[in-house]
Amino acid sequence: MASKAATKVQSRSRAVLRLIEAGSMCDCTFCGKQVKFRVRQRDQQAICNVYEEGVWRRVEHFHLECYDEASSPYGTAFE
Repeated sequence: MASKAATKVQSRSRAVLRLIEAGSMCDCTFCGKQVKFRVRQRDQQAICNVYEEGVWRRVEHFHLECYDEASSPYGTAFE
């Protein structure tokens, strides 16, 4: 029986852009205000998976404008 070698995956913090959904209840990491859904505007947010020493620790949410103002702390946010 052949053994399976473990594949080491390098986990690093990253950001994605997503539309703000109705019922969103998170606060922006940068400004501290709620990331709110608005009916007539289809605003986006940056959602970031944060890794420390290769281990996932938390998710951070940013208003898109705040992520830009914070100098994209987790790299370019992809759609």
